[in-house]
Amino acid sequence: MRADEARAGGPAVVAAFDGAANAYDRLVAANPGYHRHLRCSARRMGLPGAGSGLRLLDAGCGTGASTAALAEVYPHAEIVAVDASAAMLDRARRKDWPESVRFLHAPIESPGTAVEHYPFDGIFAAYLIRNLPDPDAQLRALRGLLRPGGSLGVHEYSVRDSLPARATWNAVCCAVIIPAGFATTGDAALFRYLRRSVAEFDGVNRFCRRLGEAGFTAVRSATMTGWQRNVVHTFVARRPAETDRGHDGR
Repeated sequence: MRADEARAGGPAVVAAFDGAANAYDRLVAANPGYHRHLRCSARRMGLPGAGSGLRLLDAGCGTGASTAALAEVYPHAEIVAVDASAAMLDRARRKDWPESVRFLHAPIESPGTAVEHYPFDGIFAAYLIRNLPDPDAQLRALRGLLRPGGSLGVHEYSVRDSLPARATWNAVCCAVIIPAGFATTGDAALFRYLRRSVAEFDGVNRFCRRLGEAGFTAVRSATMTGWQRNVVHTFVARRPAETDRGHDGR
């Protein structure tokens, strides 16, 4: 993986996820709270009831952990799950899913080629935004896929506002994530990228401002429990209720 492509969220990142797909579920299962925290972020989106009549987008679904969280919290919703990694999607599709869930292979930067049934009532983006080459453009694009009043939930690492959180993240990466990733896949590139991408990503306050600058309102954040406290966060925001013109909100 070339460093410049990794930092830009280029094709090397997608290739690295392809290479780690077979081991990915085993690795995240060893992370205490991983699946529970995804469900927590899905609930924090505040969508009504069990999701009856709602259409949800799982942006950057990977092997389907975030999709499973949405399906558990909103079991009556229609869920469209999109990812750029064919190998990760292949792992996701092998699992048992209700008929209301479907998977599409497409780069989230241009999902319009595959996502035909917008607008969505809610969009969930877990561990996605920091991996993209232009987060601002992507957030605006996601806002355009939401119905007016729709909810965006971002589940993401954010440590730059907290010295203890940065220290915890680096310690966990060096002692656990990178060695375990190498032992499982034989290649530590993706896991070194993971450490660096989180360290360089927005702090909580900056990302909240970024959401506002992308045209979202009612922006709020909350962290998780355990070692992920002040390391992993939920960010929730809404597309303004007034009707915009076009996908870019102009």
